[in-house]
Amino acid sequence: MILVGLTGGIGSGKSVVSSQLAAHGAVVVDADVIVRQLQQPGQDVLRLMVERFGSEILLDSGHLDRARLAERVFGDKQALADLNAIVHPAVGREMMRQIEERRHTNAVVVLDVPLLVENPRTGLCGVLVVDLDPDIAVERLVAQRGFSEADARARVARQASRSARRSVADWIIDNSGSRLDLARQVSQAWTWMCSLPPAKAGAGRVAASPDS
Repeated sequence: MILVGLTGGIGSGKSVVSSQLAAHGAVVVDADVIVRQLQQPGQDVLRLMVERFGSEILLDSGHLDRARLAERVFGDKQALADLNAIVHPAVGREMMRQIEERRHTNAVVVLDVPLLVENPRTGLCGVLVVDLDPDIAVERLVAQRGFSEADARARVARQASRSARRSVADWIIDNSGSRLDLARQVSQAWTWMCSLPPAKAGAGRVAASPDS
């Protein structure tokens, strides 16, 4: 198994790159998709979230009201820490389960993690970063996803800096051009990924923090 980390700031086009890599044959382990799955009705993660934040974070259907939850934790460091303590370990376990399923195969596994800089993983064969000027990312978030400019800039600011992401990259995709240019770069990145040596045992786990 070849294990490659994929990351990029909000609005960078990381999800498009992830989809294109899957079309090339990659097995994508997507942190955001796993989060949504674990927050479905009947899942322990959602139950623990309701115990901590109350039933007001639920819609009438019993599904998570993501907007209400965001309001609840926004600006409240303790609430956000409590939410992360519920969600992150469960997501980490499921990601590792999916990685282990492919451990002894010839698959190229892409670990799609928005916060890979903030929460690095051990033993990755390489790190692919989708890079975009933050101002362009804000413009795309406003135009394509309906964000207000203030909200878009606040979300960009809460993530790792552009320079921090670039500093961990083994390969960078510049998504400031056309869709055709992006597809060409993804194809080149895929060729690079397939040339990497296989991952060692245990690769993909969250790296221990320096003060842990």
